[in-house]
Amino acid sequence: MVERLKTIHHDAEGARAVYDTLVAVYAEVYAGEPSEFYGMARYRQQLDSHLQASGFELVTGHLDGELVGYVYGFSLSPGTRWWQGMQTPVPDDLLRETGTRTFAISELMVREPWRRRGVGRLLHDTLLAARGEERATLLVRPENAAARLYARWGWRKIGELRPGWPDAPLYDALMLTSEPRG
Repeated sequence: MVERLKTIHHDAEGARAVYDTLVAVYAEVYAGEPSEFYGMARYRQQLDSHLQASGFELVTGHLDGELVGYVYGFSLSPGTRWWQGMQTPVPDDLLRETGTRTFAISELMVREPWRRRGVGRLLHDTLLAARGEERATLLVRPENAAARLYARWGWRKIGELRPGWPDAPLYDALMLTSEPRG
C-alpha cells in the first residue's frame, strides 16, 4: 500500500491552499482527546503561527486521491520559543539555534484506516530527506505508541518539555542528528 502513496511537498503558500483539509484531518485524529489543548482553536492558532515560520514545509500523503496523512515543520530561528518549558536540565549549547541548525517537526498524523502500514515513516522520511539542517527535533507524549517508533527510527530523548499553552501535556523532547537514519 505504501508504495502507491503519492507524497506532495508544500511550502507555506501551498499549505494555506489546503488549510481547511489539514484542520479537518487534525480534528479527526484528535477527536477523542478530552483536553482543550487538542482543540481546534488552539490548533488553528498554532498552524497560523507555524505558517509564518522560516523554512516551513509540509508533506501530504495521498492514496487514490484521498489525503491519508501529513507531516510538517519549520526551521528553528535564533530566540525561538520552541525550547521554553524544558523541564530537564540540558547544556545551553544543545538549545542554541541559528536559523539553520534545527528543523522542528510539529505534526505527523496518519488517519486511522492507514495507520500501521508505513505511511507515517514514509511521510517522515520524505520530509526530512529534503531538509538541510544538521538535526531535527520533535515532541511526543511518552505514552504515545509513536514514541517507540521514533526510537527505532534513530530519535533520542534529550529531556522533557511542557509547551507554554494552557493545559499542555508533558512531552518527551526528541532529537535526530544528520547521521544515517535506520
